[in-house]
Amino acid sequence: MHSIDNGIFEYSVNDRRTHLFENLWEIPRGVSYNCYMVVGTEHTALLDTVENGWGGDFLSSVENVLNGRELDYLVINHIEPDHSGEIGNILRRFPDVKVVGNGQTKKILAHYYDVKDEQFCEVKDGNIISLGDKTLRFHITPWLHWPETMMTYWVEGQFLFSGDAFGTFGATNGSLTDDTCRLEDYESEMRRYYANIVGKYGMMVQRALDKLKDVQVKALCPLHGPVWKRDAERVVALYDKWSRYEGDNEVVIIYGSMYNNTAAMADRIATRLAECGIKGVSVLDSSKTPLSEIVSEVFRCRYVVLGSCAYNGGMFPRMEFVCSTLKSLCITDRRTALFGGYSWAGGGVRTLKEFVGEIGWQPVTDPVEVQGLATAEKLGVLDTIAEAIASQLEIRN
Repeated sequence: MHSIDNGIFEYSVNDRRTHLFENLWEIPRGVSYNCYMVVGTEHTALLDTVENGWGGDFLSSVENVLNGRELDYLVINHIEPDHSGEIGNILRRFPDVKVVGNGQTKKILAHYYDVKDEQFCEVKDGNIISLGDKTLRFHITPWLHWPETMMTYWVEGQFLFSGDAFGTFGATNGSLTDDTCRLEDYESEMRRYYANIVGKYGMMVQRALDKLKDVQVKALCPLHGPVWKRDAERVVALYDKWSRYEGDNEVVIIYGSMYNNTAAMADRIATRLAECGIKGVSVLDSSKTPLSEIVSEVFRCRYVVLGSCAYNGGMFPRMEFVCSTLKSLCITDRRTALFGGYSWAGGGVRTLKEFVGEIGWQPVTDPVEVQGLATAEKLGVLDTIAEAIASQLEIRN
């Protein structure tokens, strides 16, 4: 464990082997699993653990910090297995430890670990535990992103141990705090983490931010990524923006194509946008681009252009998967336009229209379809999409 303040220690391990986080989301830059120890003059507390199998020296590190003292409290801010994996080992090594969590924690905990009723210390919003010279206060923040999630606040030092909130994909590469790294190095990975892991619960994030608005924070200590000291306010501001679904005035084009005709349509829209002076357009092939990156770009961009060839009377399967995921994440307040290709009866654009109606996005112009080969002559009809978006962006800018 490494000291990050007087009596505050962090244990962090970097996972660069796992290909898919939650066996679903790509993590090419890896991910870190963090937990923290708070050592007071009278009592000690371990805040969460790490994923089982990644803390090879975990128990010895805990014992080294304790230096012969007992572990008095194990605080569970989040019981998801990547943070609770070492709980069993802690309970066996420290059988008298008090396990601290809220009522929902207790319900879920019973299905993972054998914690006796008399061993569990249930806390409610605003409850405190004194460690002597250090006080821990608990803030219940459900659905960030499980029902039991909460945060622990070190009152005297103004450190907020925030669970999954304010975390990020990406191994820490030796930088445990932002004293030795930059937020810019992590912002895209933080957005991708937020969009795919927490993004569905924007309303609950807003409630948590409102609850914590008067809490002075000198350091954010998440369960993934660096501890944010210098950039704590900026990190909170990003979460506030993303949880309001406030996209930047930029454009992402997402398409599904079998034989490059719909792909050619996407490129035509992007080219015309560039000709209209719109910079930084992102064009993503749903068959090749990782889903987590697509979701992250939709969180980033206010204008989302969707294209699909027809496939079995509906949209292209990969686009159907993309749309299903976006719908489940409840992303609101997007401007959209639709396009696609077909050979006989169509169906791709029709089902895209159904998706847009269900999710409540606002079309900026009528959909455009091209039948058969996407020749230069046929592609000209797509300019209406680019010009409608460019017109709105000019007004907004």
